[in-house]
Amino acid sequence: MTKLQSHGREPFEAVDRAPEAQAEGFATVRQAHESEMAEDYVELIAELIETRGEARPVEIAERLGVKPPTVTKNISRLKAAGLVRREPYRAIFLTDAGRELAEACRRRHRIVVAFLLSLGIDEETAERDAEGIEHHVSGTTLEAFEQALVPSRSDT
Repeated sequence: MTKLQSHGREPFEAVDRAPEAQAEGFATVRQAHESEMAEDYVELIAELIETRGEARPVEIAERLGVKPPTVTKNISRLKAAGLVRREPYRAIFLTDAGRELAEACRRRHRIVVAFLLSLGIDEETAERDAEGIEHHVSGTTLEAFEQALVPSRSDT
């Protein structure tokens, strides 16, 4: 019996969900896609500041695999959202709100990676997959991942 069957479903069985529930699910995914860019940028900016002392647009573009004008446009959006500040001809810095978001993203990333590693996924794949999963996992699911990582008393 597969895990899907043990939960009362056949593999790939269609489920007739209420339209409102389905719409809510799609809206959640769209919202996650919208915040994905900001989360990726602030997480990378925090990492660059910690490892190199500064975050320069050219390096951000290189690390994200995008063109410098794309970084400029997105940094403007992050600045408007109050997540970064930038002085002319200087590096990019996180605001307090940007640092808080970066830390929350890193925490989510660490939990997802640890969970995937606990399933036997190799580190390179776990890191790559976590980049997508971390933006779409709910707080409830993230908490379940974290709880699954805590050894039970019977395991010790």
